[in-house]
Amino acid sequence: MRLPRAALFLIGVLFLSLPVSAFSAQARVAPPPVAIPAPPLGGLLQVLLGLAVVLAAVWATAWLLRRFAPGQGMAGGALRVVSGVMVGPKERVVVVETGETWLLLGVTSGQVNLLHTMPRPEGVVTLQPSEFQGKNFGSWLKQSIQGRHGK
Repeated sequence: MRLPRAALFLIGVLFLSLPVSAFSAQARVAPPPVAIPAPPLGGLLQVLLGLAVVLAAVWATAWLLRRFAPGQGMAGGALRVVSGVMVGPKERVVVVETGETWLLLGVTSGQVNLLHTMPRPEGVVTLQPSEFQGKNFGSWLKQSIQGRHGK
């Protein structure tokens, strides 16, 4: 028995489409969702502890550099900047007190020049750091304002 050509064609198309439909059925099936577990609380605590250690190390380094920086405290408090004013983008004029003498200095990014020397003016009250260490800021400010206005 011989099959008509149309039946053979139909069988061939079905035979050839069978593997394609099998692949497309597999492609449509979504993979099962993967559950991502929440990080444990211990991991968060470990990160926070590490951050605290790093911040403490930065603070301690800054404190040590400030405490033991070269040039700090070498003069024994003999020098004090009284005033300063900018006269250009990188230039300043600064009044420095050393003992009973005031020095007027010209300061640039590359050098420092002595412009003038004069004795400390009479009536100018300068507080040494040891004089106001025990006082609070409010009383020091009040004393400073009263001293300026001559009251």
